[in-house]
Amino acid sequence: MLLARKGYRVLLVDKSTFPSDIMSTHFIWQRGVARLKRWGLLDAVVTSNCPPVTRFSLDIGPFALVGSPPPIDGVSEAYAPRRKVIDKILVDRAAAAGAEVREGFSVQEIVMDGGRVTGIRGRTRDGGMITEHARLVIGADGMRSIVARAVQAPEYNVIPPLACGYYSYWSGVDCPGGEIYVREGLAFIGFPTNDRLVCVVALRKVEQFHQYRANIEAMYLETLSAHPGFAARVRGGKREERFVGTADTQNFFRKPYGPGWALVGDAGYHKDPITAQGITDAFRDVELLVEAIEAGAEEAFAGYERRRNEAALPMYQSTCQRAALGPPPPEMVQLFTALRGNQRETDRFFGTDAGTVPIPEFFAQSNIQRITSVRQSTLQNELSLLCAVG
Repeated sequence: MLLARKGYRVLLVDKSTFPSDIMSTHFIWQRGVARLKRWGLLDAVVTSNCPPVTRFSLDIGPFALVGSPPPIDGVSEAYAPRRKVIDKILVDRAAAAGAEVREGFSVQEIVMDGGRVTGIRGRTRDGGMITEHARLVIGADGMRSIVARAVQAPEYNVIPPLACGYYSYWSGVDCPGGEIYVREGLAFIGFPTNDRLVCVVALRKVEQFHQYRANIEAMYLETLSAHPGFAARVRGGKREERFVGTADTQNFFRKPYGPGWALVGDAGYHKDPITAQGITDAFRDVELLVEAIEAGAEEAFAGYERRRNEAALPMYQSTCQRAALGPPPPEMVQLFTALRGNQRETDRFFGTDAGTVPIPEFFAQSNIQRITSVRQSTLQNELSLLCAVG
C-alpha cells in the first residue's frame, strides 16, 4: 500500500483469499494504531465493530496494577481487530492505492539469477504456473518465510521457544480492557475484539505442550483457574470458536535484506506472542523498509536493519524474559510494589508495552531508584502519621 501510494508498480500475492482468519495474536498497541491513523486506515478499524482498549491490568497474584498508557501522536486507544478484519482492510487499501493483488496464489519458488533474486514462480488459483520478475521481492510471509529460506537469510540473537499456548473467542464475558494475569509457570490474557467477543489466551511453559495438546480444554481452564474470578467470568460465557494454539514460538532476528530481496514483519524478526507485539512491530518496520527502498542504496538497507534492531531489541529481551514464565526477579517485585499507589508511573509502565514510553528510559536504573525511593518516602510518611495518631 505504502509503495503503491508512492507510485511504485507493486504485485501483491498471497495464498489466502480475503477475508480469512489465521493463527495470530492480533492486538495492535497504541504506537501501531497511530500508524493506522497516519495511513488513513483507523476509521475502517473503528467502524468494524472493534472496541477500543485504553485500560490495562497486570495481576501478579498478591495485587494488580491498573493503568492507561500515555498517548502517542494523539492516540490513546489500542485495538484488537480479528485478522479477517484487519487483513481485508489492508489488502483493499493496497489495491485502492494501485497495487495488483492476486489472492489464492501459492509461491512455489524464488527465482534467482546468480546470487540475486529476480522474481517468483507460483501457482495461481486456477492451478496454472506463472513466473513474475521484479527488481525487489519482499518477503512479508511470516516466520517460515519462503524468501528467507531461499536466500538462506542468516539468523542471530536466537532463543529457543519458551512458552506454548492456546486461545479461543468467548461471548458473554465482561472484559472491557486488556487483562494480564501472571503466575509462575503460566500466564493468561483477555481482551475484547470484534462482534462483542473476548479473546482469551492461556499460556504454559513449552515443556508442557504435549500434555496441553492431549487435553486442551482441561488445561486451558485449569490455567485460568489461577485467578478464580476471571475463570468464573469465562466459564459464565460461551466459547464460540475452536481452540487454536502452538508451541512453535521461535525467537530470532534475520538479516532482512540482500541482492534483490528484503524481509519484513515476522519473516525478518519473530518473538514469542506473549507481549502481542507482532503487528505493531510489522507496521513500524514496513515504514523503515519503505524509506530504505526510496533511498535505494545498500547503505540504506543496512540502516533499515540497524534501526529495526535498535527499536526491537529492548522489547525482544523483555518478551523472552516474560515468555520464560519464571518467578519475577526481586528487582521487578520491588518495582511493582513501588508502583502501587503511583498512578503516573503505573501508566508509564504500561506505556512500555504500548510503545508510548521507551523501555530503556523507564527501566533506567536512575528512574527505578526514583520510583522506589518515592514509595519508601510515602511509606515512611504514612508510618509517621500512624504513630502521631496513635
